[in-house]
Amino acid sequence: MNLNQVTVLVSNIEKSIDFYVNLGLKLIVKAPHYARFECPDGDSTFSIHFDEKPSSTTVVYFEVESVDEKVQELIHNGIKFEQLPEDKAWLWREAYLNDLDNNKIIIFQAGDYRKNPPWRIN
Repeated sequence: MNLNQVTVLVSNIEKSIDFYVNLGLKLIVKAPHYARFECPDGDSTFSIHFDEKPSSTTVVYFEVESVDEKVQELIHNGIKFEQLPEDKAWLWREAYLNDLDNNKIIIFQAGDYRKNPPWRIN
């Protein structure tokens, strides 16, 4: 089994498309109620779907080579962060932001710990 995509609900397709393109995703499908993006690395995709009143507890993780460099790039592009990069107890470096509908976005770097932390169950 392989993860194909994650879809989050948004209240404004056009503004959300701009947000996610600014985040670094490539728009590949656009409809009045839906948009889909390619991630710049790997084979995963990400999509947004219109909902008049989205109420979401979605948390989406985007992994990058350098959290600090990516965060500085995004700040330069006008993205606001809730938390700047910091090392976490689970051995990942993370920064937090919210999209326009308060879906939580985490920009992170985990290296080998992404799937193989020291406490992994074998």
